[in-house]
Amino acid sequence: MIPEFKSDQYRKKRGGYSRLFKIHCKRCDTEILTYQKDGPGVLERLYLDRIISPKQLTELSKIAISKISNLICPHCKSWLAVPYIYKKEKRKAYKLFVGAISKKMTRIKKVSTVPKQTLSTNENR
Repeated sequence: MIPEFKSDQYRKKRGGYSRLFKIHCKRCDTEILTYQKDGPGVLERLYLDRIISPKQLTELSKIAISKISNLICPHCKSWLAVPYIYKKEKRKAYKLFVGAISKKMTRIKKVSTVPKQTLSTNENR
């Protein structure tokens, strides 16, 4: 199955430019997740609402930040990131450890529009 882009206020704020990445553990090359990166620049954090797969990680944006565990490679048990709230946008995210992941660009199917009610930045805090 080819994933779809999410199109909302955050994507538009960054110029509408997005790409999908397969995120891998740098240590053992195990695939961890698929992520939608909006806008230019380096990948410093993974916004929880931009994780496309696997399902258990896509559901993290709906729970309180205090109940989210660290992102750990299921194969080699390396720590990849810690959860936090990005204060500038009040969005839940994983702060990546430098050199912990590698990324590979992947293809997309089409853009899907996210309903406005799902964009609340203050829910589940």
